Amino acid sequence: MREPSTQRARAFFRQYPPVVWWATDVELYSAIARSLRFGSIDTSEADSATAALDRIRFNWREIVPDDDLRNMARNLLDRFPLRAADSLQLAAALTWCDNRPPGRTFLCGDKRLAQAAEALGFSVILL
Repeated sequence: MREPSTQRARAFFRQYPPVVWWATDVELYSAIARSLRFGSIDTSEADSATAALDRIRFNWREIVPDDDLRNMARNLLDRFPLRAADSLQLAAALTWCDNRPPGRTFLCGDKRLAQAAEALGFSVILL
């Protein structure tokens, strides 16, 4: 799928080994299904995007949920104006870096999530 940030995201994907939260696959597939449903892409493009997603997900490291991550996500909701899924994503990033975000890159496309990640010490790249 082509979006304004596609080329930039691909460059970062080649530069950084991706670490994602456990629901990333579902989030990305949701974007494909939504684009197909709204007519932004056709069936052939949706099939191609789904195949690409299936290929790239084997190259990422996935952070799985546990009680510590869930509690961390709840605490993040008290500190920042995030949606539930964004707090889980940020908690997964903190889990990945053992709660030491300085020097770690956080890539996202959501301004509120980027602001929260930056406030925690991540080097943020907003797509």
